[in-house]
Amino acid sequence: MRPLLCCLGLAALLGPCLACPSACSCSTKKNGRLLAECAYKDLQEVPKGLSSNVSILTLSANRIGWLGQSSFAEVPDVQSLWLGYNQIGVVEPGAFSFLVHLKNLDLSHNKIVDFPWQDLRNLSGLQILKMNNNRLAGLPWDAFRFLKDLRSLWLNDNELTTLAEGTFDNLPSLSQLQIFNNPFNCSCKVFWLKKWTENTSVSVTKGGSTLCVAPNRLKGRPVTDIPNHYCVAPSVQLTYLSNLDNTVMYDGLTLTLHCSVAGSPPPEIRWKIQTSSRRVEITGPNVARDGNVKQSQERFLVFKNGTMAIPNFRKEDEGIYTCLAVNDVGTRDVSVNVALAGSDNPAEDLLQDDPQASHLGGQSCYKGDEMDPSGAGEKLVIVYHMPRESKSRAGGAVPQVNLGILLLALGITLYW
Repeated sequence: MRPLLCCLGLAALLGPCLACPSACSCSTKKNGRLLAECAYKDLQEVPKGLSSNVSILTLSANRIGWLGQSSFAEVPDVQSLWLGYNQIGVVEPGAFSFLVHLKNLDLSHNKIVDFPWQDLRNLSGLQILKMNNNRLAGLPWDAFRFLKDLRSLWLNDNELTTLAEGTFDNLPSLSQLQIFNNPFNCSCKVFWLKKWTENTSVSVTKGGSTLCVAPNRLKGRPVTDIPNHYCVAPSVQLTYLSNLDNTVMYDGLTLTLHCSVAGSPPPEIRWKIQTSSRRVEITGPNVARDGNVKQSQERFLVFKNGTMAIPNFRKEDEGIYTCLAVNDVGTRDVSVNVALAGSDNPAEDLLQDDPQASHLGGQSCYKGDEMDPSGAGEKLVIVYHMPRESKSRAGGAVPQVNLGILLLALGITLYW
């Protein structure tokens, strides 16, 4: 009786380890890992009844079209998961997030358009990821951010038209990358990729097949051949109409700033204004050809040629005025700190309030590639002296300024 009980007990212990769906064949490898071989079985879903200690699961060349959140709940210890050559079009969020031991994941040759990239955050031990020959049209810049052990990444033969800068950052173990046969639009948004491939030690397989399909002038050329002069980071110069030696600016007069930019493609000009009471962001001009002011920022008149005019400038308009130049290659900005002061020595008073500020005598500040790449710009302060005897004028009614008269007085040539 005792030998029989021992046999039954042993069977009970081994039973779960040997569980295997009828469509699969299961075996133990020499290294002790349990292999579940379920390839070429015409399966339409992940089979049930797999042992919990399966470490290698092969499901290639079936007809699986969907992966649910619980599809791999039975195999939490799987290290290699092969799902290539199926018909997978839907992957639910959470399908892979609990497979924390996963090292190899093959999803190639499927129909995946959208993928739950957040699932990869828990797969820090992943070493090989194959997603080639799918229908991926885009992916977030931080899709692979947590894959510190990733060595090989296959993204070729998808529908990627662009890649965000930084996509392959934070991958210290990456040694092989395949991105060929994607319909890249070689605008300056992918210019970073050219620079990255020139400086990386990663092997970019078949780099010559990573071709542009647009624009027409680059069609058929490798991404790595985008001419440098097509894509130039912005530079920006900010000038203002004043004379720091003689200017006395009373409340009610007009402050005019002009932002000159250069770069390729031509940068877009944006403004940021920060005063003590509000923050304003203006993208593009808000003054139309007929002089009407668009949007609700009528205090700040922005023209197409890069000029900003602040009519009836008063104490509450004091603050930091920043011009940004933005194109597909990058962003540059430069700022001026504009203040009205009421003492006989306004610069001294302002510097006491802001020890880091510098009272400069020039009338422009510049931000370009050769300057500090932080984008902080120069700490330039424009101080307008408002004598004590004029304070009574400041408290009076603010005159209204007709926009047409304002432009004529400024003598500004606007280019539309």
